[in-house]
Amino acid sequence: MGVELGDLAVKEPVSLEQLAGKKVAIDGNNALYQFLAIIRQRDGTPLLDSKGRVTSHLSGLFYRTARLVEAKVKPIYVFDGEPPKMKRRTLDERRAIRSEAKERWEAALKEGNLAEARTAAMASSRLTREMVGDSKRLLEIMGIPWVQAPQEGEAQAAEMCIKGDVWASASQDFDSLLLGAPRLIRNLTLSGRRKLPGRDDYAEVVPEIIELDKTLSSLGLSREQLIWIGILTGTDFNKGVKGIGPKKALKLVKECKSLEEAVQKAGGAELFEVEPRELEDYFLHPKVIGDYSLELKVPELKPLIDFLVLEHDFSKERVEGSAKAYIEAMTETAQQSKLGEWFR
Repeated sequence: MGVELGDLAVKEPVSLEQLAGKKVAIDGNNALYQFLAIIRQRDGTPLLDSKGRVTSHLSGLFYRTARLVEAKVKPIYVFDGEPPKMKRRTLDERRAIRSEAKERWEAALKEGNLAEARTAAMASSRLTREMVGDSKRLLEIMGIPWVQAPQEGEAQAAEMCIKGDVWASASQDFDSLLLGAPRLIRNLTLSGRRKLPGRDDYAEVVPEIIELDKTLSSLGLSREQLIWIGILTGTDFNKGVKGIGPKKALKLVKECKSLEEAVQKAGGAELFEVEPRELEDYFLHPKVIGDYSLELKVPELKPLIDFLVLEHDFSKERVEGSAKAYIEAMTETAQQSKLGEWFR
């Protein structure tokens, strides 16, 4: 979800080869939700271990992270902390959507409509604290650093990018741009051939990069004005003004010299459930931390096998092959780091 800037942002395709040697802060919760939605059986059922625990997120996290490292990309995952109070409405709405989707999934299964069942199942994905905890544990076993954000993971990743500790922030949401990330990579954990919901057809999804300066320059805006567009069209913290989309908001914002003027022209502050100035202040000054370690470490094979195969019933043959290739790639990365050849 998040702010919709797809029609305004300047996007360019980027390959994993072009990202080789660069550290990228990945929105962890965002990535896990993608894995939970996509990695499912034909009827929408997620991958499960023998104890009935969902493992779709672990499968996506292991194999996708391994692929990134083998391409010499240096991933760092950033996880959400306590959500800001003004996000409660959005979270309540998302819970309602997931609940309704679960009911549609169950109804479609009874009717034998597998296409509808899978589509509804994808929308019913639920990420629990236990799932996040297991994901962090897997990353530690893999030698991949993760950072616990005090609030929004996207804000923390953007700050790390602004400081130059990572080269880019990776998320499906455009909020990273409002938060000041110099570079946003979309589809990094989603790229590949993907089935289109409700259709027997596939689409090729490729990573794309959005540079904040290029987008602002093309639109003739300041970052503050881009934030105003987000506030007018809607963010994770407010619904936005009915009838105002990105293009209309762009025209309106360029006619205004202040957020207050833009809000007034859009219909007045009474249309906003959160005070617009509070929203702007959040995007300009989010709660983040500055103390974290981004060191990648060479993992051992046995702990990976124990966790994925013995504890969660993954295929030993498949995990072993992928893990050995991953460890070899990580060994090269770690050696480069120790030799001072670590490129952001």
